[in-house]
Amino acid sequence: MATFFRIVNAIVLWAIVLSFLPKLSFKKYLPVTLFCSCIFLIQSLLNPIFKWWDVKGGLKYRVFDDLAFIFGPFFTINLWVFHFTYGKFSLYALCNLIMDLLYAYPLNALFQKIGHYKLKRMTSTALFIKTCSLALLNYGFQKFIEKPSSPELSNHKSSD
Repeated sequence: MATFFRIVNAIVLWAIVLSFLPKLSFKKYLPVTLFCSCIFLIQSLLNPIFKWWDVKGGLKYRVFDDLAFIFGPFFTINLWVFHFTYGKFSLYALCNLIMDLLYAYPLNALFQKIGHYKLKRMTSTALFIKTCSLALLNYGFQKFIEKPSSPELSNHKSSD
């Protein structure tokens, strides 16, 4: 059931993004979404060492589960949140707070019950703190990459 849920979830979420998210928003928020996805990938690579969670079926299923989550709901929802809230920090923070609470508690319990994964050395509260911290880091990263270039660079005309 978990595998079916992963596949359908990814297909539906990507279909919605590709059908409805404006291309300019996709391009604008792709770097921050890739940045935070890389952070999750690093965390997934460190998981076998620290044993934060476990996935039934061994390495093959752990890799599939991690990639399905990172490039499925996490990636697509991140794009939508930035599209609707970026530039309004209080709305961004509130939206992420609500989503992180939902993920860390009821959805986390559901995902563990249907066999997505089982938390080992991480609690729901730690998961909540981690996702909230990452949301703040993401917002800062987006602000950083959107900084206007220095006056010297913006006044420089290329000869092309």
